[in-house]
Amino acid sequence: MSQGIPAAGSVLQRSIAAPENQPQPQPQQQAPEDDDRKVRRREKNRVAAQRSRKKQTQKADKLHEEYECLEQENTVLRREIGKLTEELKHLSEALKEHEKMCPLLLCPMNFVTMPRPDPIAGCLPR
Repeated sequence: MSQGIPAAGSVLQRSIAAPENQPQPQPQQQAPEDDDRKVRRREKNRVAAQRSRKKQTQKADKLHEEYECLEQENTVLRREIGKLTEELKHLSEALKEHEKMCPLLLCPMNFVTMPRPDPIAGCLPR
């Protein structure tokens, strides 16, 4: 390295960290009551943030519990659908077997249309 040229890293660091031609801002002295106010505000903010995070966590927990309950209910309902489907299939097969030998369905007289008596007229006094 030559003596007149600084290393590239040091120039970059110096230009980012503190430009030589700009004065550094001096920290201002604050009154003790301003410091107390800042501390109280920070504490209040910290407590509010904790409450907010706790509320958010409780909401997420409640949603998770609701999700679990709905999943269990869904499983129970799916089982019930399966049982009812099996029962429907069984009853449909039983009905088909019964229709093959049902005397009411096999009798030709059952298909003759006859006038039915009026149910209201049968209830009225004569």
